[in-house]
Formats: sequence, structure tokens, C-alpha cells
Amino acid sequence: MRPEDDGEFVGARLDSGLRAARFASPPSAEEFADAIEPRNAPAVFRGVVKDWKASFRWDPRHGGLDYLLEKVGPDVDVEAMISSTGHVFYGDLRSHERVLVPFSKFIHSCRSYLRNPNASSDSSKAQEILNNPTASETGCSGSLDSCDQVYLAQVSILNNENKERCSLEVLKEDIKEPTFLRGKPFSSINIWMNRAHLRSSTHYDPHHNLLCVVAGCKKVTLWPPSASPYLYPMPVYGEASNHSSVSIEEPDYSSYTRAKHMKEYSERVILNCGDALFIPEGWYHQVDSDDFTIAINFWWKSRIMTEMLEHMDAYYLRRILSRLVDKEMNKMVQESSVCHSKGSTVIQPMDEAKGGFEQLNLHSQGADSDTSDKKDSPLQTLEPSTLQALYELISLVHNSVELVSQNEVSEPTSQNESYNQSNERKKITADDSSLLEKDAIAKIMLPLEPLELQSMLLVMARTFPRTLEALVLNMLGPIGAEILTRKFDEMDQQATKEQQSEFYKTFYNVFDDQYAAMDSLLNGKEFFSFQTLLLGMDSFIMMHFR
Repeated sequence: MRPEDDGEFVGARLDSGLRAARFASPPSAEEFADAIEPRNAPAVFRGVVKDWKASFRWDPRHGGLDYLLEKVGPDVDVEAMISSTGHVFYGDLRSHERVLVPFSKFIHSCRSYLRNPNASSDSSKAQEILNNPTASETGCSGSLDSCDQVYLAQVSILNNENKERCSLEVLKEDIKEPTFLRGKPFSSINIWMNRAHLRSSTHYDPHHNLLCVVAGCKKVTLWPPSASPYLYPMPVYGEASNHSSVSIEEPDYSSYTRAKHMKEYSERVILNCGDALFIPEGWYHQVDSDDFTIAINFWWKSRIMTEMLEHMDAYYLRRILSRLVDKEMNKMVQESSVCHSKGSTVIQPMDEAKGGFEQLNLHSQGADSDTSDKKDSPLQTLEPSTLQALYELISLVHNSVELVSQNEVSEPTSQNESYNQSNERKKITADDSSLLEKDAIAKIMLPLEPLELQSMLLVMARTFPRTLEALVLNMLGPIGAEILTRKFDEMDQQATKEQQSEFYKTFYNVFDDQYAAMDSLLNGKEFFSFQTLLLGMDSFIMMHFR
């Protein structure tokens, strides 16, 4: 995201349900707890902290520096962040240092910058502060004055996890707990203050956050957790795992190819003095702060994290993996359908007047084949495209399966053998788009409407029962089993209970062992789920955990 991109915006691909809600007046604590916080989506509250003492006493451009120095006193040291990457503060420890400096020194440097904001800065001066962080004001103010890359970041006003770190606790008198956060168990309340314009890198926090601007202006760009693939978070095992790897000023799209779409999934909001922004846990955000911007933020644990007990971890993980599998399966089937419709060639229906029916009747295995009147043949009920699909299926089965006889297919000798997969099909490929290409039967069934497929299966059950048996027990691959059972579900939605019962009775009566047929379908679906789990986990880890 480049600094010249000004103003608020909403990315074209950001789901409408994830866009920041706007409030002109503060909600009640009940409304926030019941309707806003559970959405896990941002919310902007205009003017909700304008009545804080901090909002009209701390502004550096209107006497706030003198007020803050007098309020805090001359002998308080604060932890400052000094960047080695200019005005951009990245989360990686290799790009910044935290040093202890007198608060008075920082205030005096702000005064100098206020008097002469165009003075050139020298990032090498930051090292002088690192080498002599506790030097006296007169001895070291020069180096601090000429170093723009200084940020009072996350300096505690209240810290329930480490009470010893509250160096600016006295400033708590000038702020108020927002009424809609009443009763929240705050982990910490912090001040964020910069002298010159700066930018924070894209990152997320493990707590809910209310960011309140009391002086200056912040431009906050937000991404939902689902946008992780476009942001390339750092490795989960690293010390900056909550930060994006993508540079916000010079993104390397050759290395991070998906990042070119990151703006499409984002939203930017502008916070002026008195405004507040709710940033849910896990939401990525990148912040641009104008000169002399001061903010207060409240962090608290979400209800989900508070109630996520350790002994439930295995259950939550299984639920998450199950949802991941369902999502990936739907995606694979839908993408296969789209690719098939775009890339398939036009099927030329068989010439019904010149032997089309005869072609199928040569393979006919049921009682209907004995009829001499072709007008009574079940084949005549099928649409030309469905008839073509039937012919292709029969050809596949007869060309690929070795039949003991034309009227009988060998019965599987065990339940494991009932799902007969070739070694090639058992290989888990990293390219999920190839699964459909490797399953010719699935490719034939996929474009058929549910009721067309039902009609075709009924014809097979009555006219080509052995071929149908061989198809289900010996030929149907994992994605084919998934597509067929999904079509069954769609058929059920369009049929009465009686019609459903009649269809399944006719279908399963074909098989000498009906349980073997059901096992074959279920085994195929489970194997497809297993493939999807491996593919999905591989993709998920690469995109979200690197």
C-alpha cells in the first residue's frame, strides 16, 4: 500500500459482511457485546472520545507538549522504538530496536521538530541513541532531534500482565473507559505517539483492540484473517509471525505474486481526533500516522480465546480441519465444473435414425433388450446428449474392465477390493485441478443435470445392469464417487419421498451385494476427502504459515 493512496476506500473483493460498520454515537455496552463484537468485523465510532481530557489537552500543536511534560515529570524513562528502515516500522526485530529514553528528551525533540519540521533527518543518528540511550538531555538531544524514526509505541498506561511496565500510568487520569467497553477485562491500555509521519507494517494482534485517536490523524488499512494468502504472513515459528512479509512501500510481486491483489480485499478508514476503531483479533492492519499523532488503545481477550480451554484443543482442531476439507471439496468440484464447461468440446449426439440405438442395444444386458419394438426401449426416453453420455460410459467400462462374461462381472473377494483403485489414482497429486482430468467417468457425469443423470442410471439399471455394477464397483474414482453422491443429493431435493425410494430400490437392486455398492461409494468419497485434506493442508500451510 503506497502513502499516496489517500482517502477511505473499500476493496472490490471484500465481502460486504466484513466491511467496517459506522456509528455516529456510541453504542450501549449490551449492543456492543451482543451485536458488534460477535461479528468479528471492524467498527468505526465517530467522536466517541472527544470528551476525554486527552483529546483537548494533549495536542502537540496546541500546547500539549508542555502539558504532557508537566504531567509526567522530568525523571520518567520510556521505551522508544527506533527504526533502521526509515519512517516505516516493521515488526521484525532486525529492522528496529527498543531503547530506554527520558520522556522529557522525546518531548524536547518534538518541540524541535514542531519549530523546524523540514530539518533533514539522518537515520544514522538513531545509532547514537542506541549507544548512549540514557545520556543527559543536552548531551544527546541533538541526535534525537535529527532522527525522525523514533516512535513511542505501546507504552503502557495500564498493564494487567506486567504492572512494572506502566511508566506513564499517570496519564490514565486524562482518559475514560468507553461506556460500551464496560466490564471488559483489559490486558493493557497503551499510548502511541510519533513526532514525524510514520507507517507501521501490516500485522495482526492476538487481542481485540479499540484504537482511539486523541491528536492528529491515523489512516488504518484493514484485511480480514481470510486474506492471509495475499499478505504472506511470516513463518508461524518466527518471532514476528503476526507480521506480513510484504513490503508496504516496495512490494516484490515477483516473490509474492498474490500480493498484487491484496488491496482488493482491504478497507481503509481514517480516524481523526475523537474517533475510535474496533479491530477484532486476527484482523490485519497497517497504520499511517500523520505528524504529531497520539492514540490510546485498549486490548482485551476475545470471548472465544477466553473460553478456549486447553483440553478442547483437539476437538477445535478437528472441527477446523473438517470445515477446511468441506470448503476445499466444494471448491474443487465447482472449479472442475467451470473448467469443464469452458474447455469441453461440443458432443455430437449419435445419429438415432441410423443405428444409434443399435449401437447401445449391442451391449444391452437386461430383459428390455429382447423387445422387438424399439419404440418401447427405455433408451428412447433419454435426451440426445444424455444418450451420448450413456454411450461413452458404456464404452469406457467395456474397454477398461475385464468381464468374466457379457452378463456377469466378477464379484469382489473382499471389502477392501470392492474399491479397486489403480496405483496412479492412489497417488496424491499437488495439482487438484488434475483430479477431474484423470477421472473420465467423473468428466462425463459432471455436466449432466441431476434428473438427466437419474434417467440415465435408471436406463442402465434396467438395460445394462452388469455394466452399471462394474462402473460403480471397479471404475468409479474418488472424485467420481463425490460427484455421483452430490448428484444423488440434488436429485433428492427435486423428488418426492416415493420417487426417491423407487429410484434407490432400482439402482441398488442391480448389485448382488448392495452393501458392497454402498461401501464402494463411501470409500470413494472418503478417499476423495483424504486427498482434499492433504491438498488443502498443503495449500493452507503454504498460504497462511509459509
